[in-house]
Amino acid sequence: MRKRFTAATVGLVMAGATVVATGTANSHGYTDGPISRQKVCANGLVSGCGNIQYEPQSVEGFKGFPAQGPSDGTICAGGLGQFAQLDDPRGGNWPATSVSSGATQSFNWRFTARHRTTDFKYYITKQGWDPTKKLTRASLESQPFLTVPFNGQQPPSTLSHSGKLPTRTGKHVILAVWTVHDTPMAFYACSDVKF
Repeated sequence: MRKRFTAATVGLVMAGATVVATGTANSHGYTDGPISRQKVCANGLVSGCGNIQYEPQSVEGFKGFPAQGPSDGTICAGGLGQFAQLDDPRGGNWPATSVSSGATQSFNWRFTARHRTTDFKYYITKQGWDPTKKLTRASLESQPFLTVPFNGQQPPSTLSHSGKLPTRTGKHVILAVWTVHDTPMAFYACSDVKF
């Protein structure tokens, strides 16, 4: 009897782990325009990325940024230690997308699961920030330069929207935050750009 109970318990635990793993693998998204650090890693454009290269869609942290969410220095990885490579500034040498001050920029998302969505917000680093340091709230403008309300709707598998870039010179980081409507989570993506 005890052996049967133990085998049944192990079977239930394994089935539960499979459901959890499957649910996690399907519930994500990332930006690929301007290309995010996680997509740079997935495309093999830099080395030393760790597991994020296999799952660029998985940078999920608590929502409520900037009042809540990932702590300073862990923002690009969504506060997830397993993706800490995204927070490494690499001496300011992440590949950067060329952009222009005041230009209309397209922001492109790819979703592996289409969660109901509150909004998409885009923050940018302040002029004079140090690209050799980890990203902190103090290095970002306190307000997003673009907010796209989504009112609890579900996005398509790919989504693009546009907004006007602030005036900047040199290298900067655009932080994209996708706020999920019906969970306590959000997805984070850092894109390196050069004005």
